[in-house]
Amino acid sequence: MTADDNLGFAPDDDQPIAYMQRTRDYYLTLGYGNPYRWAHYDHVPFQPLAKPLTQSRVALVTTAAPYQADKGDQGPGAAYNASAKFYAAYSGRSDEDHDVRISHIAYDRTHTTAEDPNSWFPLPLLRQFAAEGRIGALAPRFHGAPTNRSQKTTIETDAPEILERCRADGVDAVVLVPNCPVCHQTVSLVARHLEANGIATVVMGCAKDIVEFVGVPRFLFSDFPLGNSAGRPKNPVSQRQTLALALDLLEAAPGARTTMQSPQRWSASADWKRDFMNPARIPAEEIARQRAENDRQKAIAKTIRSDGRAAGC
Repeated sequence: MTADDNLGFAPDDDQPIAYMQRTRDYYLTLGYGNPYRWAHYDHVPFQPLAKPLTQSRVALVTTAAPYQADKGDQGPGAAYNASAKFYAAYSGRSDEDHDVRISHIAYDRTHTTAEDPNSWFPLPLLRQFAAEGRIGALAPRFHGAPTNRSQKTTIETDAPEILERCRADGVDAVVLVPNCPVCHQTVSLVARHLEANGIATVVMGCAKDIVEFVGVPRFLFSDFPLGNSAGRPKNPVSQRQTLALALDLLEAAPGARTTMQSPQRWSASADWKRDFMNPARIPAEEIARQRAENDRQKAIAKTIRSDGRAAGC
């Protein structure tokens, strides 16, 4: 026992996961060179709300994909499924329910199962908040942002497309909800573009290092496993508090790079933080299997891109 043991300190690794370093180490262990360079800015645009939130029209941006029945298993607990990816922005009506899923991205499949869409797609709750008067109105459409490793594609193609759709819908503010590590970079780049063009934003996410490294105006951080940016699954109280905090931040942030951390904890233990893409916890034979599977999924994604069969509308 050390002197610090009597002070009630949390374990040293009970802190936000360093996803950029974790993914770098993971892919180097799999045998890939040329580590990924994450987007990083020193200047962050900031657009204050042009009107009170109770009078504002709010849109949702998601990285979840529309369910495609012919694209294999996309259900709760499904393995990573590149066939379900989409590579063009899409939109859907906000007054309808939608079957959108996250099997196509790298969420935490060890500690969560993607069985509750409300933990990553808060559209029904946004409708409820609009009915209660917490926001002035929900925009007629939500928008899907493709998760591209190419920042150039996101910056030059996808972000401008989402901006134009938001403008067409008369949007005042946008809530962006990512899932995987690259998703967090994607929505951060989209948020920056929207802010630079007069639309206030807030990102709700679980990868603190990535969002803050890119640099966004407002960020609600939930220290949860990836795939739960909108709150704990099957817990309406958690989901409502998470969205309420994001909307509070949208109103109250004094300037760019404002991060608010949700007070919610995933569990009493921080052990779940040690698993995601951690090569130190993966046996050598499993590393080989994951390398082979990763190569297979990359080939599938390449075929989808080249054939132009990505979901979108």
